[in-house]
Amino acid sequence: MGNHELKGPLHPVSDLAPCPQFLFPAPNSLPHGHDKLESEFTSYGAALHTSTEERIIRPAKNVTGFLRLPGDKSISHRYGMLGAFAQGTSRFTNFSTGADCASTLSCMEALGAKVRRMENGAVEVTGVGGCVTPTDAPLNCGNSGSTMRMISGLLAPQQGSFTLTGDASLSRRPMGRIQKPLEAMGARLTLTEGHAPLTIAGGALKAIDYTMPVASAQVKTCILLAGLQTAGTTTVREAVRTRDHSELALQAFGARLTRTADAVSIAGPQKLHAIDAAVPGDISSAAFFLCAAALFPGSSLQLESLGLNPTRAALLDVLTALGAHVSVLDLEEKNAELVGTVRISSPDEGLGSTTIDGALAAQLIDELPVLAAIGPYTRGGIRIRDAQELRVKESDRIALTVKNLRAMGAEVTEFEDGLDVPGGQKLHGAAIDSGSDHRIAMAFSVAALRAGGETLIQGAESVAISFPEFFHLLDGIAER
Repeated sequence: MGNHELKGPLHPVSDLAPCPQFLFPAPNSLPHGHDKLESEFTSYGAALHTSTEERIIRPAKNVTGFLRLPGDKSISHRYGMLGAFAQGTSRFTNFSTGADCASTLSCMEALGAKVRRMENGAVEVTGVGGCVTPTDAPLNCGNSGSTMRMISGLLAPQQGSFTLTGDASLSRRPMGRIQKPLEAMGARLTLTEGHAPLTIAGGALKAIDYTMPVASAQVKTCILLAGLQTAGTTTVREAVRTRDHSELALQAFGARLTRTADAVSIAGPQKLHAIDAAVPGDISSAAFFLCAAALFPGSSLQLESLGLNPTRAALLDVLTALGAHVSVLDLEEKNAELVGTVRISSPDEGLGSTTIDGALAAQLIDELPVLAAIGPYTRGGIRIRDAQELRVKESDRIALTVKNLRAMGAEVTEFEDGLDVPGGQKLHGAAIDSGSDHRIAMAFSVAALRAGGETLIQGAESVAISFPEFFHLLDGIAER
């Protein structure tokens, strides 16, 4: 396909296509002054070893270059979990390098799947054929809410007792939202005051027709994975459409689903079969680089092999509405997911203004912190509403975004469900409290590129949760 200026939302197509091998660019050396954080990766999924938890970000003059990003975290979670549950051996290239997806693979290994990490970065997963092996040891989900919520649906129809735990951050996140639908299906869950640790007493379930009270792709996936193994037709209805990676992944693994504008149904029980797939680049990770490029008139950035699922690509529409020049090249479908190349540059007059609310806020929930962080540099500001879900992520992302913008000298107004960030402001370097939240650390690393003076990112090691390569790649595109 040719080049296309972005005019509106991307639309899905349905036929399947093979996936290319992912080739990652050779590393660049770290610029002077960026040696606060020293990382060592000894193997796939290894912990990030740091000499300190801080990182200095210096201002940039421009953002230019070409990037090909690590695999999409949402898709990697689902491919890893479904491959481990399916019959046969699946092979995934460009699987996410983040700690969250390593938690998913680790849990599935503990349940009997075999995971082989190849020298070229590929991951081979031999599944359990629809029947996990119960374990007496707790399944440690680390920091990954996706792992805990989705695997709960997978385990609820299985025979045995399963206990799920997580780190301190995950143990503060609400898990009652999966308890209600699973118990409606007949599952028995024990939570700790609505949070992890949680215990599942597995057994046969009944199909349900469930209307989601809160937009959540993780909860939807939880119900669908339970429905996959349950006699009858399970239906999930949602007033606000959430990302559909689970539906597409289930279909890629051979499951049959019925989809309408506001509902998805799965008839069970069904078996899954192994696949070979390349995971497209993560658009939520790309958001940081796209927003960085949008800050600098004269910028030019191209991101290749990027996942452009229509339920995730609304960021491109928002950046276009702000005035950025965005083009989508070579759009094609691979394993039911749209993949393409995105090119972005910033207008000479700078970015304008926008409001993000309603369904758009739900679609952009992961990207809202970085959009708010660049808000002061726009001409007219950014207004965010209907985003109360940000308060129950890895941190209270509304409160931390407000705190850190103010630390950099910005004027900002906080609301229960969002914030107003006026434009036309100048920021200065500051010490940033990331709250050990990877998206806050990365968002304010982007804001720091246009600030006066150096910015210190505290808790910088948290980026390993989703994107261990982030600082290295940011250094590579920042001209100083």
